[in-house]
Amino acid sequence: MKKLMVLDGNSLVNRAFYGVSQNLTTRSGQPTNAIFGFLNILGKLLDDSNPDALCVTFDRKAPTFRHLAYDGYKARWRKGMPDELASQMPILKDVLSAMNIPIYEMDGWEADDLMGTIAAKDTASGWDTIVVTGDKDSLQLVTDHTTVKLVSTRMGRTTTKDMTPDAFREEYGFDPIHIIDLKALMGDASDNIPGVKGVGEKTAMALVGRYGSIDDLYAAMPTPEMAPGTPAKPGVIKKLQEGEEMARMSYDLATIRCNAPLDFAPEHNLRKEVDNNRLYQLFLELEFAKLIDKYHLTAPQGEGAPQEGKMVEGTCTSEVVQDAARAKELLALWRQADYVAVLTLPGLDAVCVSFDPSPTEAHGALLFANRLENYNQVLQSLFAADIRKVVHGAKELEKELMDQGIAPQGLLFDTEVAAYLLSPTDGSYDLEKLGITYYNQEFAKAKEYLAPGAFDSLFSLESEGQSTGPMGAFLSHCALIDALYETLSQRLEELNLTKLYEEIELPLCPVLAEMERSGVLVDRKALAAFGEALALGVEKDQALIYELAGEEFNINSTQQLGKILFDKLGLPPVKKTKTGYSTNAEVLEKLRGKHPIIEAILDYRQLTKLKSTYADGLGKVIAPDGRIHTCFQNTVTATGRLSSTEPNLQNIPIRTQLGAQLREMFVAAPGKVLVDADYSQIELRLLAHMAGDQAMIEGFHSGADIHTITASQVFGVTPDQVTPQMRRSAKAVNFGIVYGISPFSLSQDIGVSVQQAKEYMDKYFAHYSGVRAYMDGVVEQGKQDGYVATLFGRRRWLPELKSSNFNTRSFGERVALNMPIQGTAADIIKLAMIRVRDRLLREGLEGRLVLQVHDELIVECPEAEAETVCKLVKEEMEGVCQLSVPLLAETHAGTTWASAH
Repeated sequence: MKKLMVLDGNSLVNRAFYGVSQNLTTRSGQPTNAIFGFLNILGKLLDDSNPDALCVTFDRKAPTFRHLAYDGYKARWRKGMPDELASQMPILKDVLSAMNIPIYEMDGWEADDLMGTIAAKDTASGWDTIVVTGDKDSLQLVTDHTTVKLVSTRMGRTTTKDMTPDAFREEYGFDPIHIIDLKALMGDASDNIPGVKGVGEKTAMALVGRYGSIDDLYAAMPTPEMAPGTPAKPGVIKKLQEGEEMARMSYDLATIRCNAPLDFAPEHNLRKEVDNNRLYQLFLELEFAKLIDKYHLTAPQGEGAPQEGKMVEGTCTSEVVQDAARAKELLALWRQADYVAVLTLPGLDAVCVSFDPSPTEAHGALLFANRLENYNQVLQSLFAADIRKVVHGAKELEKELMDQGIAPQGLLFDTEVAAYLLSPTDGSYDLEKLGITYYNQEFAKAKEYLAPGAFDSLFSLESEGQSTGPMGAFLSHCALIDALYETLSQRLEELNLTKLYEEIELPLCPVLAEMERSGVLVDRKALAAFGEALALGVEKDQALIYELAGEEFNINSTQQLGKILFDKLGLPPVKKTKTGYSTNAEVLEKLRGKHPIIEAILDYRQLTKLKSTYADGLGKVIAPDGRIHTCFQNTVTATGRLSSTEPNLQNIPIRTQLGAQLREMFVAAPGKVLVDADYSQIELRLLAHMAGDQAMIEGFHSGADIHTITASQVFGVTPDQVTPQMRRSAKAVNFGIVYGISPFSLSQDIGVSVQQAKEYMDKYFAHYSGVRAYMDGVVEQGKQDGYVATLFGRRRWLPELKSSNFNTRSFGERVALNMPIQGTAADIIKLAMIRVRDRLLREGLEGRLVLQVHDELIVECPEAEAETVCKLVKEEMEGVCQLSVPLLAETHAGTTWASAH
């Protein structure tokens, strides 16, 4: 039998809106989370059920007969949906229309009534129906031919449950139609259906289970039973008698009508192919690049194709270079060109070079290692300084060239880094996505030729034409880099980002490439011994925990641990979740001192994480040269900070004794030392400068400890009376202010009441009044501009600041406060890296940068250079820029990272 799926549009879009991050927006600030979440739910539904026909129903704003019958009906919804959701509704309907999915909505009728009518018409036509909703009201529609698929969302994850007649009876104990009677008695708070006053779910379930309908229940009055032979209590009987009128009205309100005047036939809703051009354009505007790929959409061609940003086309020629003479001719042409676009395959097995001999001509040349005899010499010449090159992913290319013994020069532009600067929260800057974003065009799939080992057909010239297949993809992507250079460089200029790009981001790429190649030496034996010591500590903690608990259990199981702590040992529960007790770090910290087992569990967790993540994890990634070569990601964070992956060396604990022990494993090579340079309180110094706060500026100029100064003001004591605990609390206030901390969060951090934390913050702002003015001003300016920026011009777009949703807006405000400071610190450390690396080379020193962690740089150099390098690094780091406060860096040398820090 054929089946039709009908979706409760309002129910699903609400679940999508609240279940997907509300920070999902386009560059222009249009929220898209509800649309994106709805389409994800829809895709899963279609994959799971594969219906023959599909449609969606929506409510309309016009009142229905229920509102006319009862003024309080759905009163809680009259304030309307949030603006962020309301703005997405018409776009979602446009998307559904472009997907050729029929939409049904009608004044005076709710979506439930339309679904009921559709189900009735399907049954009459011999079709089965699947009603998809998150609303249990629709369970009354369940029949042998209608299944209700209940959608629920928990922890951002969407699940479904099929309710058939049997499944309903198993859960409720009566037939589906009597869900109406249940609501008539107990009411429904979500729709403001009153029910019988004082009758709750338990009583209503018992009465409906006994009588089925309210008609039969009231026929049994005045001696109704809760169950056969069990009379209802007098209080229940009185409530039922007094509430009969409300029960019958509630029954009417809860009843889904199946007779809406709907022009409907299931055959009119058969699934169709999507409208490629319309859907492509909509997904492009919504910035749903992955969905364009998922639905196999292609850029519109000819009439109806988007024109804005379209790449200029002219005469395009291409060739495969197979002899040295032709390669020499091309190199001469490339030297004369303003620039060439270059794209390489992994391992540099092949190179594509695109350039424009004239404004209306484009030429692509393909060079293959196995077809050109002097290939390596050509590469040396191509990547010399006299040929200006535009590339995509300069850091990786430079590293590969260095691996081949080629010193890359003449790199004019990196389209990947430029795209990141323009939109730092996108997360992905691959060529495919940029082609869609900037040119409304889809290109042959990059992954078909960029994946190592997947481009063999490129080398088989006889089987592949140059305009199609992998070879055509290679050429088209190289041409895309060429086109992106013009577009992205212009946009950088428009947004005043060119200087940041040219002086920081692009020059940093070779620095990072060199650091990744250098790596940092690790004492493999010491690391293994450290792991063994941690394992012994884990075993000791485990034995102690079992002894204190009086039994063995899975310490890593939240549920089992919760039962031990709160049920067996009787500790006071701090926080409960839907699955039981919470035993996260925050909870355990609050339980410190209440039982010895807490200290043992916290120590067990710390040792376990250190062992698995670092002792074992780092041991697996030591290269044959004995060094760890982390990857420095320069297009990931929204603040501009670098991130470290494979492995992440920036997460190594700093303040714990065990973290310090772990830093002992990172060592200098024989005859060398590590020079560690760390900016002192750079974010607070930047706050003082950017806020122009005279009290804080004077504090830094005096050379006194800023945390002690703050503590003396917050606690009303002289600096010499400040205790270590006062200083720690003041330090939390100082850094918390930078991150836009709330009194509640501060109270949690320093262990005081919310009121005390608020008093501390008030005293802080009274002393540093310029900071308060700055914080208010930066948020307000962010709202006006739509972004916040660093001292060097780096931008973070913040549409969240204009959100009507409190949580979303609060997130935007925290980012607005933090990003200019943290982002400026990121810009400064990047400039310092460039300056240190260049000066080491300029002065002919052997020392080389090997690691960057937050505000810290590590140089490995010969012992004889240690004093010189310490002085050099300090000078370069402190001389990066001039602030209204001193920019200080502390340097030390040692044979291990720990001893140098």
